[in-house]
Amino acid sequence: MASFKKEFKSAEDEKNTKNASENADGAVSPVSPEKDEAGDFDNPVRPLSFDEYIGQTKLKENLLIFINASKKRASNLGHHDLDHLLFFGPPGLGKTTLAGIIAKELGVNIKITSGPSIEKAGDIAALLSAVSNGDIIFIDEIHRLPKPAAEMLYPAMEDFKLDIIIGEGATAKSIRISLPRFTLVGATTRAGLIPSPLRDRFGFTARLEYYDEDELAAIVARSAKLYGIGIENAAAVEIARRSRGTPRIANRLLRRLRDYMAHLKKDRITLEVAKFGIESLGIDKLGLDANDILFLKTVIEKFGGGPVGIETIAQAMNDEKDTLEDVVEPYLVACGFIQRSKKGRVATELAYKHFGLIKEDSL
Repeated sequence: MASFKKEFKSAEDEKNTKNASENADGAVSPVSPEKDEAGDFDNPVRPLSFDEYIGQTKLKENLLIFINASKKRASNLGHHDLDHLLFFGPPGLGKTTLAGIIAKELGVNIKITSGPSIEKAGDIAALLSAVSNGDIIFIDEIHRLPKPAAEMLYPAMEDFKLDIIIGEGATAKSIRISLPRFTLVGATTRAGLIPSPLRDRFGFTARLEYYDEDELAAIVARSAKLYGIGIENAAAVEIARRSRGTPRIANRLLRRLRDYMAHLKKDRITLEVAKFGIESLGIDKLGLDANDILFLKTVIEKFGGGPVGIETIAQAMNDEKDTLEDVVEPYLVACGFIQRSKKGRVATELAYKHFGLIKEDSL
């Protein structure tokens, strides 16, 4: 266990300062799932096994079948042959955690990087040349890989060969280097932006779904125990209800409510503490935060409910288009508040009702 944690931690540290700036917290909302305050496996609440991992039941069942079958074949092969895996879905649902658990289940090392930190094909070559037999390579935000880097992955994933061009012009020549067997685990919030040749080389693709309230309440209770925080069941349910179906948000709210618990001089998080703290953070009964509400009101009040393009919304909100598409929109679409169309985003009648408004075309 200790060696696994050490390897996972050292792999995280390999991310250069450019990647750190790409993923800096910046001015994010108190419950934004985009950034993780404790991203390595020293985080006491991050599950280290499938038994500890709550939710995504069908996905866990499939992964355990694939892993156990691969381990059985390894006795003859000398190494596991687990297929490459692609996880997609909104941020904060446990894609990175699953990659770490898979590595632990297989008893191998994991190397972690992200699409924005890879600038050229040579970065992929350096990563692959350091792989040992059976290693897991985890690439977060894989949809942001530069095209030359993605193309270098094609033969590496399919044939475990690395094609390198040496020299330039007429003297250039290509050499092919054999690689140890490895499994690439990719994670993305936008699977549609992954080039088809890359996407087709993954043997298994799975979407991570939002969690229900019971699952989130169980996650909150488990995290509170690990953090040494007393919490009432009703408070755990309230946190779950306001967490937008996302464990990362639930754990972040739990940490914030620990501060409100101290402020109110309580020995545990009660329902009263939970409601006071969550409302102080500007989170409404459905878990919508300031960014979500601003998004909806921008579409409704400034653009008559739409349709309006995402670039126009981003400019009106003074926010980044990618942040809105990856972090804000998915939950609003899941709630039925926003519809995406070829002409742009449209606020639904449910969105109007949420603010006590009446949509004109419903009169």
